[in-house]
Amino acid sequence: MDVPDYARQVLADEGNDLRHRFLGAAAHFAQEWEPHFAERFGHPAPTKDETNGRAA
Repeated sequence: MDVPDYARQVLADEGNDLRHRFLGAAAHFAQEWEPHFAERFGHPAPTKDETNGRAA
């Protein structure tokens, strides 16, 4: 493996690690704050079925 290929692999691995950390933090945030948002705004977010398969 030459230097540019190695650098590309290292950057890809770091990006993948950051993506997994972000997704884990987002899931934790959603679980922790979901009841508070529902209490404040009076209802949970719409499901995919209610938005014709698109995100709300």
